[in-house]
Amino acid sequence: MSSQKKKTFQIEAFKHRVVVDPKYADKTWKILEHAIHEIYNHNASGLSFEELYRNAYNMVLHKYGEKLYSGLVTTMTAHLKEISKSIEAAQGGSFLEELNRKWTDHNKALQMIRDILMYMDRTFVPSTHKTPVYELGLNLWRDNVIHSSNIQTRLLNTLLELILRERTGEVINRGLTRNIIKMLMDLGSSVYQEDFEKPFLEVSANFFRVESQQFIECCDCGDYLKKAERRLNEEIERVSHYLDSNSEVKITNVVEREMIANHMLRLVHMENSGLVNMLLDDKYEDLGRMYSLFRRVINGLSTIRDVMTSHIREAGKELVTDPEIVKDPVEFVQRLLDEKDKYDKIITLAFNNDKTFQNALNSSFEYFINLNPRSPEYISLFVDDKLRKGLKGVSEEDVEVVLDKVMMLFRFLQEKDVFEKYYKQHLAKRLLSGKTVSDDAERSLIVKLKTECGYQFTSKLEGMFTDMKTSQDTVQGFYAGHGHELMDAPTLVVQVLTTGSWPTQPSMPCNLPAELSALCEKFRSYYLGTHTGRRLSWQTNMGTADIKATFGKGQKHELNVSTYQMCVLMLFNNADRLTYKEIEQATEIPAPELKRCLQSLACVKGKNVLRKEPMSKDIAENDAFLFNDKFTSKFYKVKIGTVVAQKESEPEKQETRQRVEEDRKPQIEAAIVRIMKSRRVLDHNNVVAEVTKQLQSRFLPNPVEIKKRIESLIEREFLERDSADRKLYRYLA
Repeated sequence: MSSQKKKTFQIEAFKHRVVVDPKYADKTWKILEHAIHEIYNHNASGLSFEELYRNAYNMVLHKYGEKLYSGLVTTMTAHLKEISKSIEAAQGGSFLEELNRKWTDHNKALQMIRDILMYMDRTFVPSTHKTPVYELGLNLWRDNVIHSSNIQTRLLNTLLELILRERTGEVINRGLTRNIIKMLMDLGSSVYQEDFEKPFLEVSANFFRVESQQFIECCDCGDYLKKAERRLNEEIERVSHYLDSNSEVKITNVVEREMIANHMLRLVHMENSGLVNMLLDDKYEDLGRMYSLFRRVINGLSTIRDVMTSHIREAGKELVTDPEIVKDPVEFVQRLLDEKDKYDKIITLAFNNDKTFQNALNSSFEYFINLNPRSPEYISLFVDDKLRKGLKGVSEEDVEVVLDKVMMLFRFLQEKDVFEKYYKQHLAKRLLSGKTVSDDAERSLIVKLKTECGYQFTSKLEGMFTDMKTSQDTVQGFYAGHGHELMDAPTLVVQVLTTGSWPTQPSMPCNLPAELSALCEKFRSYYLGTHTGRRLSWQTNMGTADIKATFGKGQKHELNVSTYQMCVLMLFNNADRLTYKEIEQATEIPAPELKRCLQSLACVKGKNVLRKEPMSKDIAENDAFLFNDKFTSKFYKVKIGTVVAQKESEPEKQETRQRVEEDRKPQIEAAIVRIMKSRRVLDHNNVVAEVTKQLQSRFLPNPVEIKKRIESLIEREFLERDSADRKLYRYLA
């Protein structure tokens, strides 16, 4: 195919020369000028806009754009000067109304003029870099009306007076005010800011400064915060009704600075109504208001947090050192839990669940809970109390809640290993006496401890439960094999405990009654026959017994007693009266235990199955004891507890502390060796820091003890000192 040749077309300019009437420009401008006058005089209905547009179009086309533009400026300026005078003449309240009316008229006129001169706007204005018609009209209004010497100050004062009246409770014409301020915004952000916003903010700052001073002198903290909140909301509402939205941040900053930031410390420390009083009285609403207002200013929340923290620490310190509260471990822990619940609720309801407040609360608790060295023991006693009797009839969910709270306190402890020591002792007593309310609750707590501290922490506790289960099977096996021989013998229940898993207690033997002694011997030979390489030692101090007793008038009771108490009572089958010395000789029970045992049998009202001569609270070595024939009780089963100090006595406490310190030594050494093995060379301070970091989940090691353990490891040639720097240690493989 052959390609066709493309033809190009060109449109040429009209060659014929148009002759323009020399007076054309003046005539046409006169028509347009007349039209502008008519528009301003509200006579626009008689005008032909099409004809006017064509006239303006022709003027620009014939290069008279400059004449048209300058004529527009002159005409409009003349009109605006007249308008300015009529506005100035308006008196009182009609001043703003007149200004608003004239502004509306000017706007309408401007739109019509812009439509007539649209061609000039599109071609002449951009090419000569002049201001477009509508914008020009706004600028002329600004210069001739708003910035007129008689209007500018009057307008500002009128607006500020209206706002002041509204602040003091009067109702103002918000629609009119909005229109006037909208006019200032339409004239450009600089007009709004310079002619209104800056002075408005200065006057407002002054107003709130004076008002806040008056309020703070006569109001309490809660009322002051309500007033500040109301003022803040009023200003935000004012902005939404008739100010520029960008003013919101600026005016709220003024209120925040004058009403909150400048009085922050005075408010939180206000006597009888400040932050501490709000915390003590659980004023959630006031606290919430303080939080939401103070969070708006720099350092506001940290001020609340610091005051709250120092208050909690002071109150907590008083609580843990109060000699009355410290007497009762369960009450002591319950008070701690109540305190924690109280502040948790405040942080949730009033402080928006703020994490920084939660952290401050936790660090305060950690601070004062460790001020009392007995806290680990008391928390364990609290658990003991709850798991023995305190959770009867409580739903599983509620049990979990109590255990979770205990775990929360446990986390605050620095000496978790001390808690473990006590917990182990208390758990052992619960398991052996069968006093635990719920196995599930016991196991649930162990799972929580395991999650918190790892397997090592709970492996022995789990071993204790395993022993209890194995013991049941062992006793069943014993009776299955020897049942026919033991028909008339007492029933024996034995718990076989693995030495390493249970808290070590010195074995305190005593002389068991003959019938029991033979039975125990049978069990020993059965057990050692089925398990080779084991040794059994009887822990009579940990056992219990149920014995049937007949009193005067044939009254029968079943007594639940300790093994020691049973040994004492069985002696009275063959004697009516025994001296303390005779009982001690016959049973060989250690003196302190025997005294406690006799005290509970003879000196406790309602449980006194023995009589003591002479009658007194304490047991003396020359006392004599008789079987109490007159004993009565409305219950068939009578439990006779041993008089026992729930808390450890001072010597027992020292002994436990010593055992804990001994147990810590290998742990510190293991940590040092682990660190040195990985680092090879390390200076003393870093070793201490690393060891503390590794062990702090269980206890806070004493730097002096760490130093002693390092010395011990150097002696045993695990480490050596650097020959040049004595503070540097090297690991010896």
